Amino acid sequence: MQLTLAENIRKFRKERKMTQDALATVLGVTVGAVYKWESGLSVPELNLIVEMADFFDTSVDTLLGYKMKDNHLESMLDRLYAFCQTLDPTALTEAEKALAKYPHSFKVVLTCSDLFLGFGLSTHNPQLLRRALELQEQARLLLSQNDNPRVSEATICGKMSCAYLQLGEKEKALELLKKNNTDGIFSQDIGSTLAVYMNKAEEAVRYLSEGLLKGMSTLLNVMFGYLFVYRARGDWASALDITSWCNTLISGLKAESTPGFMDKTHAEVMLALAYARMKASMPESAREALKKAAELAARFDSTPEYSLKSVRFMEGVENSIAFDSFGTTAAESIEYLLNLLKDKNLSALWKEISNLEH
Repeated sequence: MQLTLAENIRKFRKERKMTQDALATVLGVTVGAVYKWESGLSVPELNLIVEMADFFDTSVDTLLGYKMKDNHLESMLDRLYAFCQTLDPTALTEAEKALAKYPHSFKVVLTCSDLFLGFGLSTHNPQLLRRALELQEQARLLLSQNDNPRVSEATICGKMSCAYLQLGEKEKALELLKKNNTDGIFSQDIGSTLAVYMNKAEEAVRYLSEGLLKGMSTLLNVMFGYLFVYRARGDWASALDITSWCNTLISGLKAESTPGFMDKTHAEVMLALAYARMKASMPESAREALKKAAELAARFDSTPEYSLKSVRFMEGVENSIAFDSFGTTAAESIEYLLNLLKDKNLSALWKEISNLEH
């Protein structure tokens, strides 16, 4: 508990334009005593603290600098999260206090487990990691209390695997990840663990490819989502930034010499980029992007290919099929996106360019 009595005595005295000697006279003590209080060398007796509070027209709590904590569960959790954001070691003590007060609360146990895990991983402290594992196991037992759809036994196990991996227990970490890899949510972690920490590069490839594919799909969804967010805000600079960034990444993942589904995907991204450029008052650049989109769309539609052969780095996923919700052909996808964007100038320019391509 941090008090600011020394600073507050000095502050209140100066607000009243009093010298230390004048305050000493009022309280019937020596000027040396006041000096020591304000320097933090000693603390006045309780009766003098009460007398000073009365004299300064304030409360004892205010004079002491004491602020009562809101110890309700949600407020306690908010404080713990705040400590986590700055890696303030006070968090560890506060976490144990919270656990002592709410030992059977899923929210508290899970939050504290995250806190110990974060500190343990960042400081490589095995004791903190073991404490995190204890709390994670406890959280699994309390899972019936969970009302957060983003939390499940699988997500808890994923965090446990991080602790085991840092502790050097690689097999345990891998076992947890594989056992809970529903819909490939941990494929990238499994692949990374196998390749980086267990020298099992060939086994890792399939998982890394699955992770890459899922990451690419997520990237595209996020990019299109943000494009519409920035359109609603009229923030065309940000719309241009995110579509340009996505275009760079998709270009890097596309096997140039292999026609295929990535041509369709890249055409969709180029349309989004053209739209952002047009709205950012870059008409010539928008035209160039649309030309590229038309070329890519024509290339895909001439020989449709729905495998993942046109995605760089993909291995071990030969039987996977690529698709999106925009359309079967690239031309259909472009029309679908144009209808969503509802921009007459972009649609007119696309019609002009696509007619030239044909």
